[in-house]
Amino acid sequence: MGDREVDQQLVERVQSGDKHAFDLLVIKYQRKLARLLSHFIRDAAEVEDVTQEAFVKAYRALPLFRGDSAFYTWLYRIGINTAKNFLVSQGRKVPTLQEFDNEDAESFEDSLLKELNTPESELMSKQIAQTVNQTLDSLPEELRTAIVLREIDGLSYEEIANIMNCPIGTVRSRIFRAREAISEQLRPLLGTSKDKRW
Repeated sequence: MGDREVDQQLVERVQSGDKHAFDLLVIKYQRKLARLLSHFIRDAAEVEDVTQEAFVKAYRALPLFRGDSAFYTWLYRIGINTAKNFLVSQGRKVPTLQEFDNEDAESFEDSLLKELNTPESELMSKQIAQTVNQTLDSLPEELRTAIVLREIDGLSYEEIANIMNCPIGTVRSRIFRAREAISEQLRPLLGTSKDKRW
């Protein structure tokens, strides 16, 4: 039995009145959801609060959950919306981006944030990590969400499209553009030319 089926059984138990089953879902996804939200909200206490609020909203909405998507896809969408609402309520700007599609996105499937196996010094590795993190922080929200869900959480394009409520082509484009932005910042460190990403 896969993760999705296990989650669906837990959801059905919650819908039948078993509150302990929801505790199991919280335990399973709390850290993963908090890690995702920490890319939008920097303060650890605020991340914890928003994560908790997302689970409360999910619990209240669970009677309406039909299982059309995986539970965690549904939960992540609630989490992202809760984070957006939190940022707006705090008077913080939530970056927006016009829809953009790019067929080149499909040709660039290489995993981005895997360890770079080079004989560089520890300092170089730290500089690379710092550059990647700073670039991630500077990306518009839609690009940052897409690349984090793909590269850090390991979700499929279809799952990301469900979470972000947009077409798969848009997801591919956003991931491609995020990778390009990171690649651009890494070029001076890695000494690569414009026609090479790394």
